[in-house]
Amino acid sequence: MKKRCLITREQLEPVLDALRETFDLTVGRDPLDEAAAAAALRDYDAIVPTLGDRFTAAAFEAAGEIRCGVLANVGVGYNHIDVEAARAHGVAVSNTPDVLTDATADIGLLLMLGAARRASEGERLVRAGEWKGFGPKTMLGTDVSGKVLGVAGFGRIGQAVARRGHLGFGMEVLYWNRSAKDPGFPARKVETLEELAARVDFLVVCLPGGKETVGVVGAGVFAAMKPESIFVNIARGEIVDEAALIEALESGAIAGAGLDVYAQEPFVPERLRACERCFLLPHLGSATVETRIAMGMVAVRNARAWADGKALPQAV
Repeated sequence: MKKRCLITREQLEPVLDALRETFDLTVGRDPLDEAAAAAALRDYDAIVPTLGDRFTAAAFEAAGEIRCGVLANVGVGYNHIDVEAARAHGVAVSNTPDVLTDATADIGLLLMLGAARRASEGERLVRAGEWKGFGPKTMLGTDVSGKVLGVAGFGRIGQAVARRGHLGFGMEVLYWNRSAKDPGFPARKVETLEELAARVDFLVVCLPGGKETVGVVGAGVFAAMKPESIFVNIARGEIVDEAALIEALESGAIAGAGLDVYAQEPFVPERLRACERCFLLPHLGSATVETRIAMGMVAVRNARAWADGKALPQAV
């Protein structure tokens, strides 16, 4: 008899087909709150969750007798899973590193360019039928080429953003990271996030999520940035103090922002939505067909490894 598996959100067919080969599969539709997560832990042998599913410590406690043996997460970030609680209850956890690096880095460059060239403002103008034609002073933005790029968090995605900026746009690269890295092109490490913010024209956040980074980008960082600089976040929304970002945008302390993630997704504060110089995307970092299939297949391999009694290839 096949083990029971819940995939909490519908994925592309190659991923579902691969899971059906090994498991008796149930496909969910909506993010799991704590109560639904607790029930899933009781009812399924394997679960393939993703961002928004609340596998908190409280969910593990509420589950009682836990049947689930693995949470094969679809996504690099897994801060929606209390890993310590999972381990304490004998539940293995995995993620999907490596496969979404390029897609997410591409979104970082899209946000840089979109915010710098006021792309979302311009599109709204055209769609509203309010564009009056070319004017020498109309919708002036700022260059990206030749500017200074700062990357907060210099892992795989951070280095991929920096590589695109340096090789594609001739940008000087500075970065803030716990350890020094050699990305294969010139990049200088700075000692504090505030120092990085003060020295760059574009500040792109690529930090990992988790308790250690919640709110690390706050008022002090925005105060250090130059008035003509642009802020971009492609990491996790809770890394940024959204109230401080909104204040920086409204006061003109920074020139603009590009965001793909938010502190309380899918909720986006009205004041943030009202900021004309903020280019907003709905968490599209890994949203390509190729990448989403690749992510799903990594999760499948981890779930199958658990079912076969083997070590998880991407255990966290």
